[in-house]
Amino acid sequence: MAPNVTLPADLARELEQKYFWWEPIGLQPRSHARILAQAMEFASFADVRRLETLLGPTPLIEVMLKAEPGWLSERSWEFWRGRLALATGVLIPEEPPRRKLDAAAV
Repeated sequence: MAPNVTLPADLARELEQKYFWWEPIGLQPRSHARILAQAMEFASFADVRRLETLLGPTPLIEVMLKAEPGWLSERSWEFWRGRLALATGVLIPEEPPRRKLDAAAV
């Protein structure tokens, strides 16, 4: 289930320009959840504090709980998990989602 995250349009545009260096695939624009996850992955500490201040914990937790495999590295996952779980008491899995390969299906 995809995260239901909505960012202010100007913030979404700014984060997308700053944290994506490739064009979107296909005709669909990137989701706000994907843009936020990319920002969470590469944010400087100043940007981390800005995201926390502007958005609060709810959309950040939503992205983590419904992230797709590859959206957040283990390092970023642990960083955000520590900050958000401590601040809110929400249980966040210890590891980011991983791709599952079924060898029988290949």
